[in-house]
Amino acid sequence: MSSRLVGVGVGPGDPELVTVKGVNALRAADVVVVPVMDSGERGRAEATVLHYVPREKVVRVVFALNERTDRARRETAWDVAGERVAGLLRERGSVAFATIGDPNVYSTFTYLAQTIAELVPGTLVETVPGITAMQDLAARSGAVLAEGTEPLTLVPVTAGSAVLKEALAGPGTVVAYKFGRQAAQVARALRETGRLEGAVWGSALGLAEESIRPAAELDGGPLPYLSTLIAPARRDGGRGGKL
Repeated sequence: MSSRLVGVGVGPGDPELVTVKGVNALRAADVVVVPVMDSGERGRAEATVLHYVPREKVVRVVFALNERTDRARRETAWDVAGERVAGLLRERGSVAFATIGDPNVYSTFTYLAQTIAELVPGTLVETVPGITAMQDLAARSGAVLAEGTEPLTLVPVTAGSAVLKEALAGPGTVVAYKFGRQAAQVARALRETGRLEGAVWGSALGLAEESIRPAAELDGGPLPYLSTLIAPARRDGGRGGKL
């Protein structure tokens, strides 16, 4: 039988936001891999998974989750993690990889799947979609992500605040991921593009330390790395005005 690797989106942190299909995939796998940083602390994916599968079924694998400057170190970490997962596939056959959010949206699973394709040819790779942070923040804050003909733009602020500012200058709602370390630049971009009103940011969604605040309260202080921003589209045409 061929080995099977399934990337399972487990949502932004709230265990209740894992889909039924996601839970079934985690429970059906022989082993569930969760990514951890080299510092070893429990991440959101692991904490969520442990609500649904026993501890002994979970394997923690170190990934360079926050390494953005040292490419050699990042590539080495991916290779080591890939070898570990490849070994599990050869031994056990079926592996689920739990990732926060969705496995096809800015996920480490993408790189793992590419590595496994080379190390264990013939492996069946599948994904189970997960609820994203922007969906959860929209639900918790009441922000409407898109209506009518509006575009929806998702920007990782790790690409630079200039990319965000360009998106904010355009039409439609803009969502910014991973902006915690550049909160001051993000606040400035919102003011300069006239998009501060109605914008909202959130972090640790669904967790005890959850914070959801108007973007107007951004004071430039440090925020959690995985903070999410929603800057809604300008809607002046009344109900159905964007149809």
